[in-house]
This record gives sequence, C-alpha cells and structure tokens, in this order.
Amino acid sequence: MNLPHIAIAILNFNGKKYLEQYLPSVMATTYANKSVLVIDNQSTDDSLAFLQAHYPTIKVVVNDGNIGFAAGYNQGLQHITADYYLLLNSDVEVTPGFIEPVIELMENDSSIAFAQPKVRWLRNRELFEYAGAAGGTIDALGYPFCRGRVLEDLEKDEGQYDTDAAIFWASGACMFARANVYNQLGGMYEFYYMQNEEIDLCWRAQNLGHKIFVCSASTVYHLGGGSLEWTNPRKTFFTFRNNLVMNTRNMPIGRLLWLIPFRMGLDVVAALRYLFSSKANIGWAVFKGIFAYWQWLFVGDKNKQQAKWPGKRGLKNCAGVFYGSIVWNYFVTKKKTYGKLMSK
Repeated sequence: MNLPHIAIAILNFNGKKYLEQYLPSVMATTYANKSVLVIDNQSTDDSLAFLQAHYPTIKVVVNDGNIGFAAGYNQGLQHITADYYLLLNSDVEVTPGFIEPVIELMENDSSIAFAQPKVRWLRNRELFEYAGAAGGTIDALGYPFCRGRVLEDLEKDEGQYDTDAAIFWASGACMFARANVYNQLGGMYEFYYMQNEEIDLCWRAQNLGHKIFVCSASTVYHLGGGSLEWTNPRKTFFTFRNNLVMNTRNMPIGRLLWLIPFRMGLDVVAALRYLFSSKANIGWAVFKGIFAYWQWLFVGDKNKQQAKWPGKRGLKNCAGVFYGSIVWNYFVTKKKTYGKLMSK
C-alpha cells in the first residue's frame, strides 16, 4: 500500500525556544511518507540560524512579513505539494505514532476534509487543552467550545471522549487537512490574522458537504499561549472581533438579524465586567474589537483576493452544533462540561 504524503507545516515567529524543545518529537514520528516544513513569518530571533545548524534537511519558507496565522499558512503552503497538510503549532509535543490513525481514518472516508487528534495540555498532561481538546463544537449563538473544554473549564481525560466523532471544527494547533480541499476553499480567511480562522475554514467545508472529525486514537500535547496568552489584550481584540466576523460570514441571514445585536449586547456586558475589575485593558480590547467589526462590515478588508462572503452558509448541514447557549448553561444552570450540556 502506498502511503499518502503528508507535509507537516510548522508556522514560526520568534519561536526558537519552541523549535528547540518540540521539533525533536516531530522528527521522531514513525509515519514513513512525511516531510517537514517550517514557515517563518520573518522572525527576528535566531530561529533560522538554529534550523540551518541543527535541521539542515528541513525545508524553510520565509514569508513576506509577520502576516499572522491564516495568511502565514496560506502563503507558505503554496511552496509544497502533498496529499495532506498537517498544520502544527510550534509549541506542540507530538507522540511517535500520532499520524497513522488520523491518516487511516481520513483514507477510509474521503468525505473527511479536516481532522484532529485529542489535544491535551502540556502543563498538566491529564487535562484537555483549551485550543481543541477532544474536538471543537459551537452553540446556537456562535460561541465555539470543545468536547472537554467549556469556556475556561478544562476536563480531565478519563476516556469519556475515546470515540471517533464528527465535530464542528478541528483545532488549528494540530489540524490534518486534505490538501485539495484546503486549496479549493482558498485556505483560511486572512483578514482574521489570528483566532477563529480554523473554525471558519471548517464551517465553510461543511457547507460544501465535507466532514470534520476527531481521531480518538491519536493524542498530542499543546503548551498553549505560545504566540499570545489569553489574557493579552491583543488576543482579546482578535477573539471578539473575529467571532463576530465569522458568524456574519457563515450564519443564515435571517438568524443574523437578531443574533448580531444580541451578541454585541453580551460582548458589552463582558467588556464592562472586565472594566470594573482589575482587567480594564481587556475590557477596552473588547470594545475595540466591536468597533473593528463594524469597520470590516461597512468598509471591508484590504485583501480583495479572498471573498468577503463565502457563499453557502448556515448550520443545518453541520455536525457538532449545540442548539442551546453555553453562556446560559455555564453561568445559570452550572453545566460546565460537554457531557452535562449534551445530557438533555
């Protein structure tokens, strides 16, 4: 049997310390037909010198600048040919045989466009990690969360999600992508820069009839916060702005008429909560995100090469949707795990 070729693509910006620590685990993976590519967003540390000295066989692509996660991958992946892309964060420690079960899953079902392993937290290996856990889902108000992570609560992996499952989105920290589908979709929407880009990508894929899966037989460990910690105002800005943009791009038009005003009300409440706590800078970042969303909606983004409106939209063709509110369930009914949310 001819193994499909998988290109492991690691996006880097000033991440030498992560390359030093976690690249050895990538190079030690047992999958035979693989290549490793580092896509560099013009790092100013000595990442490139380190790679040249210690990993001279790894292909390095240097992008036009620090252009972010979405554009960084889109630009870098143009330089390789493969059956599958593996988008892998530089702060992920992989296990030796983590590739084989995911490729087997995707090869056995050609409708699966994107997949992820289980993602645990490197700081506490028994817990699922924030960015992906055991597969991404979304609620009726457009808030993303995960099997194994609701808002900021992480579950212990006790085998409760040890089944392959159709999910709404696969984690960009470790995303297996069928290359022809990724290219057909035009890659990730570059306006996002960072945050929500992989969710948008998976949403668009599902609306074209593709599936998104989590492979429970594969596990990796993610440090998290390698680019920006969640408490960083810049990350808050992108999170709130991009979630509004993502929902506007992909939700049904009729739902948007009430959803966006309602969501903005909730976002304002969140901003005020931060402002009147010790995190006023986070609150201002939320307000800036809301203002930037209106700029995007009425002025647009500068990248005219990608469609602002993706075409097909909606939720009815999508797996992994929770038709309730995680905000209500989390804060009011105190259901803080995916299992409790789905129990009803």
